[in-house]
Amino acid sequence: MTRKRKVAIFTGNRAEYGLQFPIIKAIKAHPALEGYLFVGGAHLDEDFGATKSEIERDGFAIHAEVKMTMGQDTLTATAVAIGTGIVSLAESLDKLRPDFLVVYADRFEGLAAVVAGTQMGIPTAHIEGGDITEGGALDDSVRHAMTKLAHLHFTTNEEAAERVRRLGEEPWRVHNVGFPALDLIAAGNFAAPEELAERYRLDPAKPVVIFTQHSVTTEFEQAAEQVRPALAAMKRLAAEGVQVILTYPNNDAGGKRIITEIAAVAAEGLANVQVHKSLGRRNYHGVLNLCGKAGRGVYAGNSSSGIKETAIFGCPVVNIGTRQQGRLRADNVIDTGYDAEAIYAACRKGLFDEDWRAHCARVRNPYGSGNAGPRIAEVLATTPLTPALVQKKMTY
Repeated sequence: MTRKRKVAIFTGNRAEYGLQFPIIKAIKAHPALEGYLFVGGAHLDEDFGATKSEIERDGFAIHAEVKMTMGQDTLTATAVAIGTGIVSLAESLDKLRPDFLVVYADRFEGLAAVVAGTQMGIPTAHIEGGDITEGGALDDSVRHAMTKLAHLHFTTNEEAAERVRRLGEEPWRVHNVGFPALDLIAAGNFAAPEELAERYRLDPAKPVVIFTQHSVTTEFEQAAEQVRPALAAMKRLAAEGVQVILTYPNNDAGGKRIITEIAAVAAEGLANVQVHKSLGRRNYHGVLNLCGKAGRGVYAGNSSSGIKETAIFGCPVVNIGTRQQGRLRADNVIDTGYDAEAIYAACRKGLFDEDWRAHCARVRNPYGSGNAGPRIAEVLATTPLTPALVQKKMTY
């Protein structure tokens, strides 16, 4: 009997895990693969929701916890977290000795994972390489570094695939599979409006704004200053009867400063405002659906999910600041600066301008239409495990 290939999958925060869910599920279902989940970063941090519990609720066994020490809200602490993550993950990978390591996107936790894996000679697959975000979050530098270390590349769109090839990667290593989160959305795997109404006490007759704003890493000391105008706009909308759902940022430097500002709003006990550390993937996508074709609402903030996961729902987006600058997007996005009046006006347009909402409902999603997870699993199952896989060549 042929031995199943062992695939280690690393996840370091809630948003990344939500995107990886279809991949983990597809690896688990593939007859030639055996998945092992390595969990670290914000998943283990109570300040950011300790979302390890979400993984366990989904029924996935956690093979190893990856300790990443991040005691302070600074760039120095991020560098320390990368270092401790490399050490912790290396120890766990050494015990398992997988055939592949799967890492995602552009965050510092993933960078730690890809350094550990590639330095140990483990064939490493990188998902979502080749994207562009020029807004100061260090994402591009980290993402492209991960691309040059990794051995297989799974991109979310053809522009990104071509960019990876132009980085000197051999074409046979590059697979354009689309955006994995769309697998779940296409399958209707998200909470229904009536379920959300009960869980979050939402009135279906009232409009909704879902808000998430992360820090801009190179400007992390301004994180509180940058989020205050948006929170002022959210409070103004709430006073007019709009139901506002505030969610926590990720654990980048500056994230705790944003949490302090959100906590101050929560302490005011305002009508129509609720705060959650994390909604979880199923509920989050359900709210986007409620904001789009299934109801009336807007996504506001600066998360990549606002760019990549909203168009399929026809959900209008107010993208705040520079964090997502340059990222490929559908035409359902209004860009604003850190200005309370501009954010408020853009949200009002998304909520009540019928022509704009009708336009958003018709836009084309540039990130595919689903089935990324099974495509990734099949490549991992069939790629020859030969020295050529880890002996990379520069094509330029």
